[in-house]
Amino acid sequence: MAYSQQQKSYLAIAIAVAFISTSAVMVKLTSAPASIIAMYRLIIATFLMLPIVILRHRGDLMRVSKSDWVFGSLAGVSLAFHFILWFESLNYTSVASSVVLVTLQPLFAFIGTYLFFKEKLSWPAMIGGITAIAGSIVIGWGDFRLSGIALVGDMLALTACAMVTGYLLFGQNVRKRLDLIPYTFIVYGIAAVTLILYNISLTNPFTGYPGSDWMMFGLLAVFPTLLGHSLLNWSVKWVSVNVIAMSILFEPIGASILAYFLLGETLHLMQWIGGGIILTGLFLFTRTYNREPKHIHQKQTIQG
Repeated sequence: MAYSQQQKSYLAIAIAVAFISTSAVMVKLTSAPASIIAMYRLIIATFLMLPIVILRHRGDLMRVSKSDWVFGSLAGVSLAFHFILWFESLNYTSVASSVVLVTLQPLFAFIGTYLFFKEKLSWPAMIGGITAIAGSIVIGWGDFRLSGIALVGDMLALTACAMVTGYLLFGQNVRKRLDLIPYTFIVYGIAAVTLILYNISLTNPFTGYPGSDWMMFGLLAVFPTLLGHSLLNWSVKWVSVNVIAMSILFEPIGASILAYFLLGETLHLMQWIGGGIILTGLFLFTRTYNREPKHIHQKQTIQG
């Protein structure tokens, strides 16, 4: 039985979301500082891409303009701090709260595109955005009632969400001129260098971690980074960004299920209510937002 390219893309998206959903749990299973986890995730991912870049895309890198290097570098720095803040949030709050709050990225993306590109938003999309924000308040209030420390984690997750939006906005125009491989190589490489310098400034040890941590560093680089993100970036050629955006909303579900079985984390009532409100609001937001006029740039909402 032959499958169409679109059907293959749907399968790739399902696999990608499953891989991305493992990211938060893997971070929770490590004992290393958040910035060390992020650093090795990106260093390993960059080195795994190196042979392909040398063999097939060396000329592309030589032709990258100065402005593209600048904006690609800004995207890499933003990605580095996204990972630092998001991974750090997992030390304070649950996987469910952190991952659901990071899925608010489409709302931060609209704020950025409204300020920098003057893109407009329909009333249904605005209602969806307000609904999602209300859901985040519900989660934050529920976590604060349980523990003030959990609320700190929620704030870190929201800040991480804003940083990944910066990563997408800085890279938006660069991605139009560069192929996927050289672009991600530049961004991952700059992010890795940023994290190396950040860890040096904090005097975090680069070695001395148990074998289980090194295994998680490698798994984070391969599955949620190279396979998860790459499959979504490949699929966007064959299906609409609307489908990609909808698929990302399943990440909190997958991450919460894994956290329940592997970490013993359970959801309190306010997380169920707030998470449901957020996902409903984001569903409405992304469906109506991506139906806006064609002059609006398409953006991917990938964070894991």
